[in-house]
Amino acid sequence: MLAVTSKAKKKLKEVLLDQTTNPKIAFRITPFSLKPAKFWLILDHEKEGDLIIENEEGRNILFANSSLAPELEGMVLDHNGIANN
Repeated sequence: MLAVTSKAKKKLKEVLLDQTTNPKIAFRITPFSLKPAKFWLILDHEKEGDLIIENEEGRNILFANSSLAPELEGMVLDHNGIANN
C-alpha cells in the first residue's frame, strides 16, 4: 500500500480543513488518465471497499479504490514544500 509520511499527512489535513469542514470528506487518490503512473487528489466521500489512510488524530485524510493497491505498492507520498518560480 501507499506509504504517507507524517509531513504529508500534516499537509493533507491542513489543505483538507481549508477546503471543507465535513469530516466525511477526504482526498481520494485517483489515476491521471493522460499520464501512466501519475495520480491526482480530489475531494470525495468514502466508498465501499476503499483503502483508508488516517492522520495521527484518526481523521480520514486519503481514500483509494482497492483496485489501485497494486499500482500504489511501494510508493511514498511526501510533502517537501512549495517551490516558488
